[in-house]
Amino acid sequence: MIMHLISAAYLISAALFILAIRGLASPETARRGNVLGIAGMFLAIGATLFLPQIHNYALLLAFLAAGAAAGLIPAFKVRMTALPQMIAAFNGLGGLAAVLISLADIIAGSEMRIENTLSVIIGAVAFSGSVIAFAKLQRLLPAKPLVFPGQRLLNLALFLAVAGLGIKFVVSQEVNAFYLLTGGAIVLGFLLVLPIGGADMPVVIAVLNAYSGWAAAGIGFSLNNVLLIIVGTIVGASGMILSYIMTKAMNRSLSSVMLGGFGLNKEKDVSANGEERTVRTGNPEDAAFIMKNANKVIIVPGYGMAAAQAQHILRTMGNDLQQKYGVDVKYAIHPVAGRMPGHMNVLLAEANVPYEEVFELEDINREFETADVAYVIGANDVTNPLAKSDTTSPIYGMPVLEAGKAKTVFFVKRSLGTGYSGVENPLFFADNVFMLYGDAKKVTEEIVSVLER
Repeated sequence: MIMHLISAAYLISAALFILAIRGLASPETARRGNVLGIAGMFLAIGATLFLPQIHNYALLLAFLAAGAAAGLIPAFKVRMTALPQMIAAFNGLGGLAAVLISLADIIAGSEMRIENTLSVIIGAVAFSGSVIAFAKLQRLLPAKPLVFPGQRLLNLALFLAVAGLGIKFVVSQEVNAFYLLTGGAIVLGFLLVLPIGGADMPVVIAVLNAYSGWAAAGIGFSLNNVLLIIVGTIVGASGMILSYIMTKAMNRSLSSVMLGGFGLNKEKDVSANGEERTVRTGNPEDAAFIMKNANKVIIVPGYGMAAAQAQHILRTMGNDLQQKYGVDVKYAIHPVAGRMPGHMNVLLAEANVPYEEVFELEDINREFETADVAYVIGANDVTNPLAKSDTTSPIYGMPVLEAGKAKTVFFVKRSLGTGYSGVENPLFFADNVFMLYGDAKKVTEEIVSVLER
């Protein structure tokens, strides 16, 4: 009787997780989706506590408390700008959990060799790949691609070695082969993500998220746990769909992403090379005057806005332009603005920017030609025209927001420094562009003070 109740609870949990994913598809329903996901997880954990094979409740509750603390502390302390790093870390923890469970299952004498082999390979790659992604996002490693001669051949050789060890373990049940393939898969994860540049990190996060999901599904098969199979499959499938959407938006190949072969274009020095160029600087007073006399203003948010927590004052600026001066204000979102998918959408939703004012790249790009002002706040790579013209650039082929086509462009940045990809933006030197140097929040506050006089 108890097992029937547990199975029913697992099915209800799975349904709640599916509804949670559906809710997360839109900012309007995202909070409800989160609540449903939390309810599903509470139900799943509660049902698991009643499994007959569980005896040491003290140890289990201790681990549950530790896991809850590991989740709650970052949830309260991590800033929105560090969410990509946190997601990378959580992807890594999911992969590591799959590896440890597979190892424990094999040590306990499990006969589910194929399932455990696949879980440990995928989980190990997700774990070590996420470690590198975290290190790059946290600036512990350079954001640029880290490559060396023969790297792809080494990756291929290592992959074949891991696959061979997996086959050997499945056939011979030799535990040492399982340990070796685990170590090899961890190294493979490191090598797959090292050559990926900073501009492609949002895609990497989506791919690694899918890996962690498939690893969990494999663990579900080895443990005969229906809920893990369902949830792992949902996470893996949704991660793959997101990866496809992101690679399409970035004009990348999904196969090259999966093989760690993208972001390998040679970097080129795009500096002035001694050529004299003029940078036009503006000030908040001039920017406010031009914007309040405009018909259409398009705001382009980026990571600098997130770092400065400027989304709320930016919303105030948009409100003032609309309500006091009758300006048509729109927000242009690049699919990889920030450092993870949907980063800017989340921040603007937090500031209560109406969803109907937020437009994706393919819907807004054609409107820059008719815009009087493009207000680019903390964005760089996503507006860089070299993505369309320089075949040697790491960001070549990535669709960009055509902010430079507006009559006047204001770039809010602390300096002329490069974006996360390490590529200089020649748009800074265009005749219709004015640099507003300073902290994104402070500069926007000064503009708002002028608008509200």
